[in-house]
This record gives sequence, C-alpha cells and structure tokens, in this order.
Amino acid sequence: MTQRQLTPADYLAMLRRRWVLIAVLTLVGGPLAYGVSKFLPNRYKSQTLVLVDAPTVPSDVVRPVVTADLNQRLSSMQEQILSRTRLEPVIRQFGLYPKDINVKPMEELVTRLRKDVEVTPVEAMAETRSQELPGFHVSVTSDSPTTAQNVCATITSMFIQESVHLREQRSENTTQFLSEQLADAKAKLDAQDSRLAAFKSLHMNALPDEEQTNLNLLNNLTTQLDAASQALARAQQDKSFAESMLAPQVEEWKATQSGHSPTTLQQQLKALESQLTGLRARYTDDYPDVIKTKNDIAALKKQIADTDAPRANPDTAKDTTSAVEPPQIQQLRAQIHTYEQAIAAKQAEQDQIKQQINVYQARVQSSPAIEQQYKELTRDYQTALDFYNDLLKKRDQSAMATDLEHQQQGEQFRILDPANLPDKPTFPNRRLFALGGFAGGLALGFGLAYLIEVRDTSLKTESDVEFTLRLPVLAMVPAIKSADGKRAQIDGGPTSAGAGLNAGLRA
Repeated sequence: MTQRQLTPADYLAMLRRRWVLIAVLTLVGGPLAYGVSKFLPNRYKSQTLVLVDAPTVPSDVVRPVVTADLNQRLSSMQEQILSRTRLEPVIRQFGLYPKDINVKPMEELVTRLRKDVEVTPVEAMAETRSQELPGFHVSVTSDSPTTAQNVCATITSMFIQESVHLREQRSENTTQFLSEQLADAKAKLDAQDSRLAAFKSLHMNALPDEEQTNLNLLNNLTTQLDAASQALARAQQDKSFAESMLAPQVEEWKATQSGHSPTTLQQQLKALESQLTGLRARYTDDYPDVIKTKNDIAALKKQIADTDAPRANPDTAKDTTSAVEPPQIQQLRAQIHTYEQAIAAKQAEQDQIKQQINVYQARVQSSPAIEQQYKELTRDYQTALDFYNDLLKKRDQSAMATDLEHQQQGEQFRILDPANLPDKPTFPNRRLFALGGFAGGLALGFGLAYLIEVRDTSLKTESDVEFTLRLPVLAMVPAIKSADGKRAQIDGGPTSAGAGLNAGLRA
C-alpha cells in the first residue's frame, strides 16, 4: 500500500479496520496518565509582581545617571542574584533539598534552585505604545507552599535591594569619575591660562585687539613729528635771521668803540624796513616776527636819534662812550640763545617721537605673527574652558542624581502583589495529564494502526490488485455471509479479496 498513492477512501478503510485498537488505546491512555500523576511529587509555585515606579523628580529637571534599558539591568541583576554566592545562603537558610544537601555538591543544588526561580518581564499595554518595561514577575517553585512563598519573598527582596545598590553605586562611580576628569581638566585649563597670561605679558600693547590703537598712535606720532619738524625749521630760520641782523650791528658797535665811522644806521633801518615789508607780505601785523621787527625799527630809529646828538657835541660823546653792548645787540643775542634752546628742544622732541614711531612700527609689523600665536593660545584655552564647563555641568548633574538615589527618590521597584501562599500544586496538573493521556493514547492508536496497515501485505481492494499484478479485474466474488451474519472464509483469507484474486487468475 505504501507503494501507491493513498486516497481518503483508503484511510477511511484503515480506520474502519483498526478502530477498536485506536479506541482502546485512547480510553486507556487518559486514566493511565492520571494514575501516573498521582505518583509524581507535588510542586507549588509562589509568585509576586514588582512594578517600576518612575522618579519623583522629572528627568528633565534632574537627569538620571542610570539610563540603561530595564531589560538589560534586569538580566544583569538576575545573573548576580542567581549566582552561587547569593543562592547558597538561601538554600541553607530555608533548608532546601534536605535529602540532597549533604549528599550532592552545592553547585548542583544551586543549579536546581536557579531552575526553580523564574523572572518574567511584564509587557506594556499596546495602547500606551510605551517602550519602557512596567514591571516583572518573580516566581519560585518548591515542594512546599510555605517554602515557595518564603523563597519568593526573599528573592524579590534581593532584587529590590540590588536595584537600589546598583543605582547608587553607578551614580557614585559616575560622580567620582567626573570629579577626577574635572580635576584633570582644571589643571589643563590652569596651564593654558598661565601660558596665555605669559604671552600677554610678553607681548603687551602688541596684541591683536590693540592693533588699531597702535595704528592710531602711529598716525598721531607721525603728525607730531611733522609739527616738530616744521617748528624746528621755523626756529632755525628765525635764528639765521637774528644772526644776520646781529653781525652788522656788532661790527658797527665795535667800529664806534674804536673811533672809526660806523656803518650808517640808515642802512640798517632800510634793511629792517625791507624785512618788515617781506614779513607783512606773508603774515599779519599780529604775527610775533612782525611785531619784533617793528620794535627793532623803533629802537634803531631811537639809536639814530641818540647818535646824531653826540655828533653835535663831540666832547660829550667821547665822555659817554662805554664798552657795554647796546640793548639792540643784547636783545638779538638773547633771541639767538632762545632760538638755540628751542632748536635743541625740538630736536630732542623729534628724536623721541622717532623712537616712539619705531616702537609702534615694530608692533604693527609683528602683529600678524603675534595674532597667529594668540589665536592658537586662545583657541586651546577656549577648548579647555568649554570642556571644563561641560564636565562641571555633568558633575553637578551627577551629584544631584546621586543625592536623589541616596534619598530613594529615583526609579524604584515596588511590590504590588506580595508572594502568595499557593493553595494547590501547579505540578502535576492531573487534568492536563489526563488530557495528555487521552491525546497520547489516540496518537499511539493511530500510529500503531498505520504501522500494522503498512506491514500488512494482503490485497484488499481492486486498486491493490491492479497495482500489484498490473492486470485488470474482470469479475468480483461478493462476500458470502453465514446465517449468523459472519462472512464465510475461503482458504483462510478475506472472501472478497480471495475471490477477486481467484477470478482474476482464472480470467
């Protein structure tokens, strides 16, 4: 039969032939499984629900340090809590596995308890579309309901304590790390500040922000130098003019003292008048040189008048002759001395201005190189300052988050449903065992029936004959039933099959 394609009619035929076997195994499987469950030890499960409470202070006010996903933290805490160092005291405290505690190694007992503890996250409601885990279940299975409840409460308490300890430790470690980084950043900032201060001290008055001031001062000094040069030239001109006036008067005075005819004072008067005419052509009457020349003319006229009087009385003139220079000559010498002092002062002022101009020119010329160095220093200083301020802000936030964790105002685990005391065992579930027995018996019945049919080589239908002999069936002998309703047997085989086979062979 397995060599040809079976039809639904073939399967129905097999079911009709083997239904007794299937029914017997199905009816026996349920009670048998239920009876087996009676011999299995009872297992009780205690369960608790832990919810995750959000921080009392909003996260936009104090940003929490621990931002890892709760699933990750829960897995990490589960590995720590279900370690041997944490579960071995629990086994000894509640006397778990009393028959095996002195026989089997502790590692095996810890593995058994780890399998009995189950942590299941609570899925968020689909309507909220929240990605955060609202809570988790902790369940413990044990042979005793009281033991299951006590162990479940203890494991849950360990989760809560571990969560608080983990958040505080991470907050403190973060704050300590940021404090160390802040100290290093402050040392680097102080070093940059010292370098910047030394650079400013070395290049004082030549920094980029003082370049325009230096240019303005340089322009002012250039203007002052031009003014000093003009004043120097004017003083030198006045000195030359005074010297030109002094020389003839000194010669005339000396000639007068020696008795020789002096140079006509009228010529000097004409020269002064000619000089006055030239000065009036360039300056007004209030100009100092014009006023001085007028005074010189008036004095010279007075001298001419005084000179004419001694000539009328020679004896008197001879007596009044004196070796003292006339006031005009003394005045001219005083003016020349004043001009010389003014020239010396202007020359000194000119030299001082030139020195200052050289200093400011050097500052302006070195300004590009100094500006480049200054930009590098200020850029490094600003980078160090920004890094320091950023670390300071993070350190302060971490310190506030640490204080929040110490005050237990951050994220907390809260027990919503305490560990319950189970009133019935969760294993074995005898109803489920019975249903499983029925299902298993049914499956076993179908399997055995199919196996028997596969191993049966008899020909039962026309299709079997045609497939095996590759000959058509010409006639069929119907089954002959006896008076009691049973089919008659021919040659010890099924009547229909044997008759069909014999009819086919005869044909």
